[in-house]
Amino acid sequence: MNSSIISAEWLNDKLNTENLVILDCTLKNQLAKLPSEIQDVQIKNTRFFDLKFKFSDITNEFPTAYPSKSQFEEEAQNLGINNESIIVVYDANGIYSSPRVWWLFRSMGHQNVYVLDGGLPEWIKQNFPIEVKEEKAYTKGNFQANLDLTMVRKFDAVFNNLSTQKELIIDVRSEDRFNGLAEEPRAGLRSGQIKNSINIPYTKVLNNGMFESEKNRTQIFKDLTHENRPVVFSCGSGITACIMYLASEGLLKNKKAVYDGSWTEWGEKVKA
Repeated sequence: MNSSIISAEWLNDKLNTENLVILDCTLKNQLAKLPSEIQDVQIKNTRFFDLKFKFSDITNEFPTAYPSKSQFEEEAQNLGINNESIIVVYDANGIYSSPRVWWLFRSMGHQNVYVLDGGLPEWIKQNFPIEVKEEKAYTKGNFQANLDLTMVRKFDAVFNNLSTQKELIIDVRSEDRFNGLAEEPRAGLRSGQIKNSINIPYTKVLNNGMFESEKNRTQIFKDLTHENRPVVFSCGSGITACIMYLASEGLLKNKKAVYDGSWTEWGEKVKA
């Protein structure tokens, strides 16, 4: 069972729990695509987690790059997050950017973090309490990171793996993008795939903005049951790879990591 994925009912029952911190991780470019009635509301007592600007290395040429330990600590503390915090992350898309934030916290050593299945749309569908968004200041938290970089892969490690083949790269982009039949969203970026990688589109583990059942997800990963190598998830820019990482929790026994730069970096640095 994947205990990191929680239901709207579970969260509603725990709304008054001491140390609970609820984070809206919606990316603003994604929010703009959503119905206006969902854009201005949030789950009661939510804090906004600015993934793109405050929790990414904005000095990096590639988007949503992994932040430094000190940056992550400072921004988490600014949101009033403590070492004792029970963190629930969600996004307004259902499931999109929230697994990236879950993965970030886990790689920073914080285990007590959960993803709301179905996000804000499911919460609203269940008629659970919402409020209008407003800017707030928080008492500074005491969050301290304890880095686990085994969950993160950088370019050099993935490039070296071309010859060693010690890890299996799983590309979660669409089949057309993986096979170079569709243009990349990033202007000027070449199409293609990392040599020897396999393709499992992240959309396979989702159903109407929620995770597929454990039974269905088990079926998706069944071909990997005899794969003994660690697996590294890759996507376009490191966001949707985390969806697949979370979906495989408890189902794949392999060690797992996310290639942070993903195809945006690879397609730029490695010419076909």
